[in-house]
Amino acid sequence: MESIEHRVAKDELFAAFASVAKALANGHRAEIVDLLAQGERPVEEVANEIDQSVANTSHHLGVLSGCGLVKSRRDGRHVFYRLTSTRVSDLWMALRDVAATHVANVEVLVRGYLGDRSGIEQISSEELEERLRDGNVVLIDVRPREEFEAGHIAEARSMPVDELDQLIGDLEPDREVIAYCRGPYCAYADEAVRLLQERGRRARRLDMGYPEWRHRTLPSE
Repeated sequence: MESIEHRVAKDELFAAFASVAKALANGHRAEIVDLLAQGERPVEEVANEIDQSVANTSHHLGVLSGCGLVKSRRDGRHVFYRLTSTRVSDLWMALRDVAATHVANVEVLVRGYLGDRSGIEQISSEELEERLRDGNVVLIDVRPREEFEAGHIAEARSMPVDELDQLIGDLEPDREVIAYCRGPYCAYADEAVRLLQERGRRARRLDMGYPEWRHRTLPSE
C-alpha cells in the first residue's frame, strides 16, 4: 500500500500531465494551437482568426503558456506567439485524429462546417510526391502568404485562396492543380478546388496540411 506522501506526489505528477489536456479542453485554445502550427503570429492576428477579442485571446494564450505549450516574444508594440516545439503540433494532430475516429458526431460537424465534399477529390502524400517527381502537376499553397513564408511544401507556389481567382491565369493550363492548406479540416483547399473546377481546371486537394506533411519529414522549404 502506498504511503500518504507517495500518493500525494503521484497525484500531483498526474495532475501536471493532465494540465496539458485541460489547457486544450477549450475549442478556442485548440484552434489557436492549430493556427500556430502554421507559424508565429501576433496576438492581434490570432484574435482575428479565432473571432475573439484581443483580451479573450490573450487569456487563452496565457493558459496555453502557463502549461508550456506556447511561448511569446515582444517586438516593439506587438507580442508574437509560437508553439514551444513541434511536439505540441504533434500532440494536437494526435488529439484531433483520435476525436475524428472515436467521437460519434465529428463527421456530422465536419459536414456542417465544410459542406458537401463529394465533388472534392483528395490526393495522398505518396501520390503527390510521385506526381511532383514526374513534373505533371502544379502544387499551390492557398494559406495566407505569411504562413507560406514561415514554411511550405517544397515546389509549392503561394496562391492565397482570396487571390486565387486573379492568379488562375498564371497556372499552366495542361497540368492538374493540387491545393493544400492548414490541415484536413481547413476550408481553404476545398474553396480553391471548387473555384478551379468552376474555371474548368482539373483540381484536387492534398489529404493533409503543411503541419502533417512536415510531421512526416517530407520535403519542405
